[in-house]
Amino acid sequence: MAERAYGGCAKYIQRDGELDRIGQHAATLGTSALLIVDGFILERYGERLHKSFSDAGVEAAAERFGGECWTGEVERLSEIARQNTVQMIVGVGGGKTVDTAKLVAMEFGLRLIIVPTIASSDAPTSAIAMRYHENGSTDRSVYLPRHPDFVIIDPKVVIEAPVRFLVAGMGDALTTWYEARANRDAGTKNYIAGGYRAPIAGLAIARQCHETLMNDGRAAKIAAENGRLTPAVQNIIEANTLLSGLGFENCGCSIAHGFHNGMSILPETHSMLHGEKAAYGVLVLLVMEGRPNEEIEEAFSFCEDIGLPTTLADLGLGNTSDDDLARGARAALGDNEPTHSTTAELSVESLLAAIYTVDALGRKRRETVIR
Repeated sequence: MAERAYGGCAKYIQRDGELDRIGQHAATLGTSALLIVDGFILERYGERLHKSFSDAGVEAAAERFGGECWTGEVERLSEIARQNTVQMIVGVGGGKTVDTAKLVAMEFGLRLIIVPTIASSDAPTSAIAMRYHENGSTDRSVYLPRHPDFVIIDPKVVIEAPVRFLVAGMGDALTTWYEARANRDAGTKNYIAGGYRAPIAGLAIARQCHETLMNDGRAAKIAAENGRLTPAVQNIIEANTLLSGLGFENCGCSIAHGFHNGMSILPETHSMLHGEKAAYGVLVLLVMEGRPNEEIEEAFSFCEDIGLPTTLADLGLGNTSDDDLARGARAALGDNEPTHSTTAELSVESLLAAIYTVDALGRKRRETVIR
């Protein structure tokens, strides 16, 4: 009970216009870099990125990310890094881009800078990378020996992305406190240095993540829809990226992420973003743990207000057979899935019961509003 451990990225910087200053930060780590960049980001911001590194005296080669964080793509980019004998990897883009950058950096023990261009997940700050299969289904989590040296986020870039990404990030962040609490109550271990009990700091950060979402989430969505970079948007960018990242890694994941992983084997969900699936998983978690109606109401209302899924149809699973949903539930209960980090009674039947209950509640609430 006395054990505990805390970890996180070395530096987190969130400032308007920081895209143009990345080279200055990179220069503190070395003189050569491979940039792994989303195709759209490379086309839109490539010149600014090259100028930033050039002005700082860092030789930088940029490579377009292939779109999926799978073994073939990691091997391809690792070979490019080897041929260029670079000192650091810089991942610029969304969650799969930054996870791929982490895996390439790990291959050679290189320094690592993560530059999220959307606030859609809590992947950037952690020493964990989610590896997928080429078809987009979840493969496994890879635990890395080091955290990123820098996580650098430019809110002016984030606000130019579709609002759906910011909302999905809130869905991912919504899991943080509920799953931290599930791990605390179950006495399970976090993801730091092989696994320890959650420290007070980790639990406090996870709780603050939740409070920030409840306080600023709705206003942030409205502001982002209008292209306005308000304090609420700045707070949500931090909550989605830093607070959620530190919270999940130092406290652990649970049923919400297990649900995401399990349902990811179903092709119908492949068009959904990580945070959208995880948000539905939060509702499943709360039902399975038998939480008070006020908590379930709060979570449903938040998801409804900002546009996160609350029914199976919202996830593309409205016409999915019972057998296929059962396959997803069985996958969510795999031996290495975070689903087991809970005090709730777990079985395929109990998980399916919660999934269908959430769907029924979501449809009923929607019908009541329409009437």
